[in-house]
This record gives sequence, structure tokens and C-alpha cells, in this order.
Amino acid sequence: GAKVLVEINGKKDEFLITGTLEANPSLGKISNESPVGKALIGHRVGDEIVVTSPAKTTYKIKNIKYQSS
Repeated sequence: GAKVLVEINGKKDEFLITGTLEANPSLGKISNESPVGKALIGHRVGDEIVVTSPAKTTYKIKNIKYQSS
């Protein structure tokens, strides 16, 4: 899993990208198959990703930490 710190409209948020079974959005754990998870995978710090689901949101990646389970 990767813990990704992003900036959304000037506010910072952090997501842990997990498999579908471990996902729990209320705890900040998003699935690698969710729209945001899919969009973040493969990008680097400084990249800006636009996700349209259902509203258009821009995520700027601030930091990435990889964790082993």
C-alpha cells in the first residue's frame, strides 16, 4: 500500500491505497479500483490529477510513502 498526501483546493488530505477488501473511506483507506485510487496510481510527487466523479476535483500529490504489510 502507498500512503499519499494530496492537496485539494488548498487543503491537505491523506489516503492509504489498499486492495478492495481493506478499503474503508471513513478511515482514509481507498481502493486501488476506486476512481481516485486508479487516478493516483503511477503518478509522482508534484503531479496534478483531475478526477471527475461526480464533481471535477484536482488532486496535487505532495508526498508518497510506501508501506509493507
